[in-house]
Amino acid sequence: MFIRSERLFLRPGWPEDWNEIFAQIADEAVVRNLSQVPWPYTPEAAHQFAGLPQDPRCPHFLVTLPGAEGARLVGCVGLKSSPIGAELGYWFGREFWNRGFATEATSAVLKLAKTLGHRELSAWHFLDNPASDRVLRKAGFKPTGRVERRYSLARGGMADSAEQAITLGDASDCDGEDDGMGYKRAA
Repeated sequence: MFIRSERLFLRPGWPEDWNEIFAQIADEAVVRNLSQVPWPYTPEAAHQFAGLPQDPRCPHFLVTLPGAEGARLVGCVGLKSSPIGAELGYWFGREFWNRGFATEATSAVLKLAKTLGHRELSAWHFLDNPASDRVLRKAGFKPTGRVERRYSLARGGMADSAEQAITLGDASDCDGEDDGMGYKRAA
């Protein structure tokens, strides 16, 4: 699957992407905000991540920024299965923070998630990461009021995390708005 948003192109990762993945995520400021990524991050971990298979119901994407000299990897966004449904997760290289890329990529994946039949999604962020809280709220997530300690591999221990959730509604295609008669208008 591929997704095009206003400025970004989201695509599956390929094994040869490992070095760009490593260049963007091998930063303690990035990794400490993630639950399942080790610190220090290694080239071997990047190889493993680049080769992960896709789950058709919970895909993950490399987020790229197309430009005159090709597309540059800026981060990753995707869905994963959880015991209570699907969960959204993302990371972006530090040089791409505060530019709206995380919100744009998240919004694009939400449209796809609805098309795939997901009716609700959750997302978690560590309480000491208010930027992630803002990204999720801008994309339409709402705090559930649920806070729990979650394990962070990079931190080597538990950290307080807040849950946010979004209701997507019934499945639809992602090509446009409903015209009121059950058809989709082109965007």
